[in-house]
Amino acid sequence: MTIRQTRSIALTPEWDGFIADQIAKGVYADADAILLAGLQALRDGAQAAHPVLPGWPFGGGECGAIVRRFDWASTALGAIATWSVELRATVGNIVNSPVAKVLMWGPDHVMIYNDAYAQIAGANHPAALGGTVRGVWPEIWDFNQRVLEAGLKGENLSYLEQPLVLNRGGVSQTVIFDLFYTPVFNGDGTVGGVMCTCIDNSVRAKFEADLSLSNSRFRMAMEAVHGVLWSNSADGRMVGEQPGWAALTGQSYDEYQDFGWANAVHPDDQADSVHSWNEAVAAKRMYVHEHRLRRHDGMWRVCAIRALPILSDAGEIMEWVGVHTDITHQRAAEAALREQADMLARQVRHRERAEDQLRQLNETLEARVIAEIDERRRTEAKLAQAQKMETIGKLTGGVAHDFNNLLQIISGNLQLLAKDAAGNPRVEKRVNNAMAGVSRGAKLASQLLAFGRRQALEPRVVNATRFVRGMDDMLRRAIGEGVEIETVVGGGLWNTFIDPAQFENALLNLAINARDAMDGQGRLTIELGNAHLDADYARAHDEVTPGQYVMLAVSDTGSGMDADILAKVFEPFFSTKGEGKGSGLGLSMVYGFVKQSGGHVKIYSEVGEGTTVRLYLPRSIESEDAEVQMDSGPISGGTETVLVVEDDEEVRATVVEVLTDLGYNVLKAPDAAAGLIVIESGMPIDILFTDVVMPGPLKSPELARKARERLPNLAVLFTSGYTENSIVHGGKLDAGVELLSKPYTREALARRLRHVLDNQRQRNAIAQQPGDTPVARIGATVLLVDDDALIRQHAAEILKNAGCLVIEAGSTEDAMMALQTAPVDVLVTDLHLPGASGVALAEAARAQRGTIAILFATGDGQLAARDALPGDMVLNKPYDAVQLIQAVQAAMRAYDLRPDPEALIPPAPQPMREVEKD
Repeated sequence: MTIRQTRSIALTPEWDGFIADQIAKGVYADADAILLAGLQALRDGAQAAHPVLPGWPFGGGECGAIVRRFDWASTALGAIATWSVELRATVGNIVNSPVAKVLMWGPDHVMIYNDAYAQIAGANHPAALGGTVRGVWPEIWDFNQRVLEAGLKGENLSYLEQPLVLNRGGVSQTVIFDLFYTPVFNGDGTVGGVMCTCIDNSVRAKFEADLSLSNSRFRMAMEAVHGVLWSNSADGRMVGEQPGWAALTGQSYDEYQDFGWANAVHPDDQADSVHSWNEAVAAKRMYVHEHRLRRHDGMWRVCAIRALPILSDAGEIMEWVGVHTDITHQRAAEAALREQADMLARQVRHRERAEDQLRQLNETLEARVIAEIDERRRTEAKLAQAQKMETIGKLTGGVAHDFNNLLQIISGNLQLLAKDAAGNPRVEKRVNNAMAGVSRGAKLASQLLAFGRRQALEPRVVNATRFVRGMDDMLRRAIGEGVEIETVVGGGLWNTFIDPAQFENALLNLAINARDAMDGQGRLTIELGNAHLDADYARAHDEVTPGQYVMLAVSDTGSGMDADILAKVFEPFFSTKGEGKGSGLGLSMVYGFVKQSGGHVKIYSEVGEGTTVRLYLPRSIESEDAEVQMDSGPISGGTETVLVVEDDEEVRATVVEVLTDLGYNVLKAPDAAAGLIVIESGMPIDILFTDVVMPGPLKSPELARKARERLPNLAVLFTSGYTENSIVHGGKLDAGVELLSKPYTREALARRLRHVLDNQRQRNAIAQQPGDTPVARIGATVLLVDDDALIRQHAAEILKNAGCLVIEAGSTEDAMMALQTAPVDVLVTDLHLPGASGVALAEAARAQRGTIAILFATGDGQLAARDALPGDMVLNKPYDAVQLIQAVQAAMRAYDLRPDPEALIPPAPQPMREVEKD
């Protein structure tokens, strides 16, 4: 430091006092003499002969001030007066440097740094100045220890783009540094400390990562619109890697460099393409051109080219970016139109008008390109919305799974409690109230799944007119007497293919929302009609397929909504009602259900004019499915062995207790891997009852597959509050899969368990029966209904061998259609059918066919016998060929239907109420 430099330093009051004292004593003539002497002492290392200059280190900003007033005597460095010339010189250099620097001195690595480094120290500053490296940065001590050991050995180190995880205010943050470590030598040649120069590249690194992500998105967008992106230098030359161009033309890197790209252009178009391109480059204007290009497969394609210059702030071209778009088919169509125009011109001699038409066609080309770009943007927006819905669906699925598990714990324990508290009215009332809360919770979970489009729908062909009119009493009770209901139905209304239960919930939600919007007073209009949504409408609305729909409109005379509210009405948990008056899931559920069903929702509203919600439901050309009711008779248990695989401990404990109470022998496992161990242990197991969604590498469907490989006669029943896509595809259960959704009741568990076990018993019996068992001759038309394909196929073969005409049906809906089209003598049906009851089917068959023999082939014979009418027969599963034929004969005799007189097996002497296996 020179005298001139010292004069520029703002002196401290202590320094001013020191100068005045030295001049007054006559030691120095003036301030310059004092500074000169101090500097000479520093150079000579004669610190003992000259005191440390007050105010040193000079300048240095905030950190320099901290160094001046710091109590260094309390540290391993000692008082400033004892510091070596090298240490002082290094500190002076550091605190006055604009670059972030830190000195780590001595074996304790005491830190001294400047203002630029203080920004890096963050919340550790100013306490870090004078502290040790290990104490200030414990989270990166392993890294610093290695560096300091090398630096104290005299090694120069540098780390570029070094990521470090620092503790910033209690939060771990990854930063990117360029680090340069320099050993600082003492006068005797030893290393006193290590100086580190830090360059924080975190912002630049994030910018580069964001830029890379942006470039990736742009490339994906270009691929989505089938365009090829390329770039040229400022003077219009193709340089560097051009992967899009290489993929389009097949040219190598060396072939397309500079103006080599022109060699891929048609020879007749090369000169004009290069000339027009150079003109655009010279004029710095947008380049719009068209030429023929040789594709990588050798075919010539017509391409439209658009390129724009990227300009600097000074208006100079930095780079050109362009797009080649294949318009071969478009140009071919235009050429055909021009040829047609010329032909018309020659025929009617109106050449001028034809040329004018062609000119207009060319003028609208750019407008068509812009329209296509707009369409692609709308497509990207739809993709983003679909991705958003997928994310929300996964979130709601996970929430519903955990929530339904909790409800299952509560529901199972309440049912066990209800059994223990039987006869205590007060306890029974409270248990019933709690069960009602469980039902509300299950409905909420169902609404979440509906919005996320994650329901396992059970669609049927529904006559919307009959369905809506059947809800009339329910709607009037729900909305109250103050609201007038008007229903308008168009003529010739089509059928629709939807889930009836979800359709009922949707209409009820819309009616309740309308009631609330009218404060319980007004008019509610329900309108049904046929509708056709054309391609123009579909293009203007997201996720709409052109076609025929059944339209349901619900209108009210309420307060209406403004545009801001309309934009949010389908968002989950958004509600305009007061606190506690709505969950905000009603319209979200309606929207999700309709979209998952392949339909469309449109809402119209104006403030003060009321609201209309229109549901467009997909049309079905099939006839309406018959409506059946679920059986509600008493339940029964069993003595089989059940393996329960459930990861939730409380759910597992409740299920085990319920099954034990039903008489079953119960084994349990906390996950699929543990369940497989139990299966491989060789213990006899009749049925696997497993949750679908569980942690661990082994999933439930794979567990079921491996279990059946080891135990071929094993029955499998899945359960879950949310099935993901493992056993449900396209909104429906996979074929042959049995699922009991959570939360379920004790009765539902008992019925489904018996149904699955009895069907498996029948399949096992089929596998063991010989194929040449002699049977009687019956000669009747039999409608055979069973949802298990193997059981149905085996029974059909037995009946066909007995001379019967067999009509097979796997569901109640198929059976009702068969009853309408064929004269049936005997109905042989399982008791438990998907979504229906064999008893209800029998009642419908009697109402439609009159005299028809009924045979219930089921594993729940006790229940069937209770609900059967006089003359109905019951055949317990498993059964063999002889038992099936005898049961059909007995059913026919009960209704005076004469069997074939050439029967090989004589009829039983007494009418049968139940046929059991010997």
